[in-house]
Amino acid sequence: MREQAFMLLFSKSFDDEPLEDTIDDNAEMFKGGVCAYAQAAVMGIEDRRDEIDGVISSKLKKGWSIGRLSKPSLAILRLAVYEINYLENIPDGVSVNEAVELAKKYTIGESGFINGILGSVIRDKEASK
Repeated sequence: MREQAFMLLFSKSFDDEPLEDTIDDNAEMFKGGVCAYAQAAVMGIEDRRDEIDGVISSKLKKGWSIGRLSKPSLAILRLAVYEINYLENIPDGVSVNEAVELAKKYTIGESGFINGILGSVIRDKEASK
């Protein structure tokens, strides 16, 4: 389900068509179509993209911006930050572990970077409680 959400987010990063069209266009890529979790997650991320990107941006080193991140890494980070900040039924550690596994599969050597960003997001979340 996370992999579907990642793939939809990654696909969306290449076009400006409405999210529903991206979901419909990619549904045949998945056995049984797009699962409910992936569809809900992608729609939630799109609704909160500015907030999510703000969280990610605040964790980047000086001189880095969202636009400088690879498309796969950005899709993975958006998904994980969404889960960490908006889905209370998913433990933060699970979101991080799944993000790292996606990074290992779909990026070249960026899993440590993603783990570091998400660790910082979780520390900030815990500090604000």
